Amino acid sequence: MQIIIVGLSHKTAPVEYREQLSFSEALCAEALQELSKCKDITESVILSTCNRTEIYAVTENVKEGQNSIIHFLSSYRNLDENELVKHLYFYDSVNAVNHLFRVVSSLDSMVIGEAQILGQAKEAYEIAFNTGTTGAILNRFFRHAFSVGKKVRTDTEIGESAVSISYAAVELAKKVFGSLENRTVMVVGAGEMSELTAKHLISNGIKTVLVANRTYERAVEFAERFNGKAVRFDDLFNQMVHTDIIISSTGSPSYIIKKSDVLKVMQARRNRSIFFIDIAVPRDIDPKVNNIYNVFLYDIDDLQSVVDANMADRSKEAKKAEVIIGQEIEDFVSWLSSLEVVPTISALKKQAERIRQMELEKALIKLNGLSEREKEIIEVLTNGIINKLFHKPIVYVKECANKKDGYLYIEALRSLFDLDEKDS
Repeated sequence: MQIIIVGLSHKTAPVEYREQLSFSEALCAEALQELSKCKDITESVILSTCNRTEIYAVTENVKEGQNSIIHFLSSYRNLDENELVKHLYFYDSVNAVNHLFRVVSSLDSMVIGEAQILGQAKEAYEIAFNTGTTGAILNRFFRHAFSVGKKVRTDTEIGESAVSISYAAVELAKKVFGSLENRTVMVVGAGEMSELTAKHLISNGIKTVLVANRTYERAVEFAERFNGKAVRFDDLFNQMVHTDIIISSTGSPSYIIKKSDVLKVMQARRNRSIFFIDIAVPRDIDPKVNNIYNVFLYDIDDLQSVVDANMADRSKEAKKAEVIIGQEIEDFVSWLSSLEVVPTISALKKQAERIRQMELEKALIKLNGLSEREKEIIEVLTNGIINKLFHKPIVYVKECANKKDGYLYIEALRSLFDLDEKDS
C-alpha cells in the first residue's frame, strides 16, 4: 500500500483558482464519502485551508490512485481536468511523508512558523476519522505528524516572532496609513483568523474595534474580549461609513461585500480613503471594489510581500526543524515498510525463536543430566509446537496480503505480537 498526496497551494495556484477547490467543514465529510467510492482509494483525508487543498490517500497503485483523485476533483467541482493538472502537485511514499510533516510543522505555509496549520490538520483528520475514511495507515500517519508538529514548535523557536497572515494584514495597513492610532477598524467574521487580527490591531494602537458577524451573539462575545462594539450584520454598510479599515474573514461561499455596496459607502464618506483586506478563501469582497476611487483592496495573495519581510528569523529555525523531520521520517517509513507481509512474517518467526530459545535454556538447566538424544527430542518438540502454532496465521496473512485491506491484517498481527517493539 502507498500513501499519496494530490494537492494545490499558494505556491501553485492563484487565490481565484484555490477558492474553486476549497472545501468547508460541512462539505468535507460529503466529499470524503464520495471519494471513498473510488476503487483505487482505500483511505482518505481532505485538508482544505486558505492556502491549500490537499487530498491524502492510501492506494495500491500510485498512478491509478492519483488519476482517481484528479477525476474526483474535476467532476466534484466541475473543472477542466487539463487545466486542473497544471496547478496540482503529487507526492508518494517517502516524499508524501516528508510533505505532511513539513505542512504540520508550518514549513510549507505562506508564513513559516504560523500556528494555525497544525490545528487545521487535526480538524481535517478528525472529520475523516469520524466519517470512517481513515484506517491503520492514515491514522498512524497523521497522529505521528501531529507529534512531529508539536516537537518542532517545542524544540525550535520557529513560532516565536509574531508573523502570521493576520499580522501581515496589519503590517500592510500600517504601510497604507502610517500610524494606526485613532483609526477605526471593523472585523467582519468572528473566527480564529479574525481574533488574531484583532489582537495584532490592538497591539499596534487601534482603539476602536467594530465586530460584524452573521450571528450577532458571537459578534457580541467577540467584541467584549477586546472592549469593542458588536455590529449587526444587516447594519454592516451603515457602520462601514465610519470605518477606516475593514478586515474580512468569513466562511461565506460568495461575496458579502460588492462593488455597489462600497460605492454607496464611499458616497456617504465623501470619498475619504478606505482600506479593505480580504483574508478569506473563498474571497469575501468582490475584486471590482478595487476599481473605486480611494478604495484600496488587498486579498490573501497580496499579503505575500509583507510576509516575506518577516521571515528571516524563522528561516533560521526552519533548518533546525528540517533535521527533526528527517529523523521522524525515518521512523515512520520504517513502520510503513513493516506492513509488507515478508518482513512481518520474518519478525514473527524471529520473535518466536527468541522465546523458544530462552525458555529451552531455562528448561535444560533444570533438567540437568539429559543425554544428547533427549536434548534433540526436546529441541524437535519445541520447534514443532512453534511451527504448528504459527502455521495458520502465517498462511492466512499471506493470502490476505493481496487483498485491498490486507495491510490491516498485517498491522493486527504486528500489534497482537508486539512486533514493532520487539523487532526495533
